[in-house]
Amino acid sequence: MFLFINRKNELEMLDEKSRQPEPQFTVIYGRRRTGKTELIKQFCRDKEYIYFLADKRGTALNAIRFSSIAADHFKDAALKIEDFYLLFDYIQRRLDDTKKTVIIIDEFSYLVEKDDSISSVFQGIWDEVLVKKNVFLILCGSSISMMEQGVLSYKSPLYGRRTGQWKLAPFSFKEMKEFFPNSSLIERAEIYSVLGGIPFYLNQFKKKNLFSNIEEKILAKGEPLYEEVEFLLREELREYSSYYSILEAIASGSTRVIEIAEHSKIKTGDLPKYLSTLIKLDIVEKVHPVTEKEKTKKTIYKMKDNFFNFWFKFVYPHKNDIEIGNTQKVTDIIKQEFTAYVGHIFEDIVKEFLINMNSKKLVPFNFTKIGTWWSGDRQIDLVALSKNEALFVECKWQNRKTDVDILINLVENAKFVNWQREKDHFMVVSRSGFTLKAEDFAEKQGISLITETELKRGFE
Repeated sequence: MFLFINRKNELEMLDEKSRQPEPQFTVIYGRRRTGKTELIKQFCRDKEYIYFLADKRGTALNAIRFSSIAADHFKDAALKIEDFYLLFDYIQRRLDDTKKTVIIIDEFSYLVEKDDSISSVFQGIWDEVLVKKNVFLILCGSSISMMEQGVLSYKSPLYGRRTGQWKLAPFSFKEMKEFFPNSSLIERAEIYSVLGGIPFYLNQFKKKNLFSNIEEKILAKGEPLYEEVEFLLREELREYSSYYSILEAIASGSTRVIEIAEHSKIKTGDLPKYLSTLIKLDIVEKVHPVTEKEKTKKTIYKMKDNFFNFWFKFVYPHKNDIEIGNTQKVTDIIKQEFTAYVGHIFEDIVKEFLINMNSKKLVPFNFTKIGTWWSGDRQIDLVALSKNEALFVECKWQNRKTDVDILINLVENAKFVNWQREKDHFMVVSRSGFTLKAEDFAEKQGISLITETELKRGFE
């Protein structure tokens, strides 16, 4: 059973729109499995609504199916209308304008994919048929590229018609806690590092042991998560084989363009178009030192989606072993490298923690930007900045206590950060706590030491 959690802001937005006296036209989109359909179901529980789920069989067949659903809603004899404009003309004549009716077309992106003219058709439907009716039209889609091109872009005939839009994002680390209320913060961090915040993925992990979940739900042929990445890439992209090579390169640690090109065997000049698409799909992100301007050449690329990251690091390179049933070998590899793997994602969790604390005014100063920093061989996991203050943060995900050398290196590296400021602050976040030497040094230098206990409080 699908567990519907949170989405308070999204529901409030839809409810606010539905209360408006004017007709409403909202677009809801986002990658598959984020819970768009469940959100709509929750919203419509106490509403008058007509729901239609489109498929890939083309305009006429979808219109016929929708006309049958609409006729059933109005308790009319069965209809067989092959034209969406005529179908909506029928619907508007049967609407009760004393109450707002919600009309949902789910997977509208399928219609866009099969029919280039569908956006123009719906422009006519909105402008000529629905614009004066007491309706709330919701177009929902999972293909981000299709929804942006066919509905949201400036070139789309529907541009300027919508009264609202919402890109449904995965849950944050803080939000995903509700899926695992009895798990510790460390356990949730490990799960989040594997699955990210996609509701459907989070609902798959039912066992207490993480590696049992991985074996049974990701490394098992026939399970949805085993084929999920390949399915999503084929749905969204045409040259998906090239994207496979790029994503495997990034997941394996190639982060600069020249490194990605060498690993993927794709020309350096061709990479930007592929990387741009992956960024739009929220699979990859472009990162630069927090002190640099947006257009700096000092740029790297990293995986933004944790599940894609995990899949391309541990599943894709070992598919042969999985196909012949040698999953134990793959599980052993994951166990050996897992602590280091989680360590990189732990930085994102700490970043979310600091942003949350900043919103509550629980940090030494109100920072306006936060990100990583590097220069040559020197690197600092997180740097938070205001006009005249800076916070330097080191994040350690390891099975031993963090020693004093980490604190000393952090203070030393901060001296090389080119940012005009009046005061420096330091923080070290450690999964396993700190040695006595580290605690003594921190007390003398005024360095904040954060353990699992403080992290847990910060996410409450």
